[in-house]
Amino acid sequence: MTPVELSRTVLCAVRRAVEGGELDVDVPGQVKVVPPGPGGCGDYATNVALQLARPAGQAPLRVAEILRQRLAQSDGIGDVVVTGPGFLNISLRGSGDALVREILRLGLRYGHADRPTGQLVQLHAPHEVRAVVVMDAVARILRSQGALVRTSCVARPEPAWTDILGVEVDAYGTPEAPTPAPAPLDVNVRPVPAGLGSLDPDALGRDAARWALLHPAPHDRPRITADHLVQRESNPLFRVRYAHARTRALSRNAADLGFHAEPGDLHPRGDTEATEATEATEATEATEAAVQGTDVRQADVRETAVPDTAVPHTTALHNLLADHPRVLQAAAAHHAPDRLARHLVTVADAVLPLLAVVLPRGAEKPSAAHRARLALAEAAGAVLAGGLSLLGIDAPEHL
Repeated sequence: MTPVELSRTVLCAVRRAVEGGELDVDVPGQVKVVPPGPGGCGDYATNVALQLARPAGQAPLRVAEILRQRLAQSDGIGDVVVTGPGFLNISLRGSGDALVREILRLGLRYGHADRPTGQLVQLHAPHEVRAVVVMDAVARILRSQGALVRTSCVARPEPAWTDILGVEVDAYGTPEAPTPAPAPLDVNVRPVPAGLGSLDPDALGRDAARWALLHPAPHDRPRITADHLVQRESNPLFRVRYAHARTRALSRNAADLGFHAEPGDLHPRGDTEATEATEATEATEATEAAVQGTDVRQADVRETAVPDTAVPHTTALHNLLADHPRVLQAAAAHHAPDRLARHLVTVADAVLPLLAVVLPRGAEKPSAAHRARLALAEAAGAVLAGGLSLLGIDAPEHL
């Protein structure tokens, strides 16, 4: 369903509410649907309930609830949630499946331009390590969006910048040319410098050093410390790489169990095989506890299992994955790789809760739900790997 078709569907819901006597308003000529804002969810959102509340003489939340019930019965609508003072957040039926299929089809190139755009970009940086690394990342992102990019630096880059940090610069210095000489290039990549002596590429290595220089906003001075090497939750780079490595491990483990990723419903109803398997797992654990002489109540056994209802909400994750192309476009337009870095952190944080329920547990057999969860996890892993690649950072499969 396109935004235009969804707008018509919302108008039909308003019209049906008016004809049913639930709302006493004039049906508007059109309704605007947009991507959800902060605090929203789903695929699209509309403020039509807020617009109709005063003419209808009802509270916005009451109008939103009336329209929610009407919209939920419409073809192509998967779910409708009311947030804030009365915003309608609409999830399209099957839209999540289509998104996951698209990401799995494109892999690391999800969010890239289909063909060259013809845009020519000249990036010129001062002889400073952060500026050169940022320029390198910006060039990678711009090329992913179809631009033709040429990079240059006012002086030859230091050997460590190219050998350790992986920076590639097309030209440096002032070109020698017959009179009249070409005008000097304007420096257009100038983040706050890292500071003299603050970066030791040999100590941090390529990945941690590049992240330390790229993750902060250009106007913030980066903190170049050993914290970027710590493998714990407090390190954003570790969380991103760990989440990606976990998705790859799940794919390997699923193959060993004989199933593969297939987009679909994460919460299937009437899955008797999964229910029977869960009950068998509970019975097995209770029996083992009894043999060991442990006093385990049935409620405690159920808590150790992961029922279908324990699957975390994935709306935020779907929205982040759908937003990845826009993030790449914005990072390219504003020469801001930090936007991509922060986006990857939010994707990693959103997918980590899902990973615990991807594989079957105990005697549970792989079901359609497990295949769908694996597909979503693999899609998130592809976004993480693709984003890290554009930042010039490795995405290891084992961590």
